[in-house]
Amino acid sequence: MSPAKKRARSYDPARTRAAVLAQFGHVRTAVRGLGPEQLALPTRLGEWTVRDLVAHIGMALTAIHRALALPEPPKADATPLDWPFATAANAAAIDEFTRNTAAGHPDPGAYLADIEQSLRAVLAEHSGARILRTTAGAMSLDDYLVTRAVELVVHTDDLANAVPGLEIPYDRQALAAATRLLADALAVKAPGGSTEVRVPPYAVVQCVEGPRHTRGTPPNVVETGPLTWIRLATGRLSWKDALEGAEVSASGERADIGSLLPLMS
Repeated sequence: MSPAKKRARSYDPARTRAAVLAQFGHVRTAVRGLGPEQLALPTRLGEWTVRDLVAHIGMALTAIHRALALPEPPKADATPLDWPFATAANAAAIDEFTRNTAAGHPDPGAYLADIEQSLRAVLAEHSGARILRTTAGAMSLDDYLVTRAVELVVHTDDLANAVPGLEIPYDRQALAAATRLLADALAVKAPGGSTEVRVPPYAVVQCVEGPRHTRGTPPNVVETGPLTWIRLATGRLSWKDALEGAEVSASGERADIGSLLPLMS
């Protein structure tokens, strides 16, 4: 059994579905109020503009539709934890698809509204046990929706960062799923029990080889907030800058996890 499967966490399917729809709804509402100048703003994602980013957010959900259109694999061989490690290999294809999608949808608000309507219909029609062929392997629809929650949270933060003054709410369950999946991914990448990484109130994981902590105060502790952790894990924030900005605390000789980050980009 792979390390990812050994550490696979269970997520409540009904809550995950509700979280994906809620977070996408928050994004759609925010995008509806953006004008041409705001849509043309640069983002922290290379050469992508806000318009490109919005197109990509929509693509993250239409990926469900595209997967459902393919023949169903005989069985699942992947979990949500396999997904963070599979994204980098598809970066070039994702970039091209994003730009083409943005060019083909001049009204981003209408584009997202159509996706929301079709997504609700798709989720009502298909069982969460339906197996999908994804870039990370074959996984159930319920599991794939966990990765969609992560995509939405990460890119909600990208969108808010790109547009001055834009405030977008975070669905609590979506934020929890993103935090937990990326914390678990760290434990898969650096298995061990010498360092405890805390992201209250959502996640605590043990990682990094070395003496295993069993009780009392751990000798090596990293602690930060959910959004800071997500930015670190996805390369939006460097470990050095987070330490210098007091956005993360790290104590103990094995608490420097900067070399392990980012987990995905």
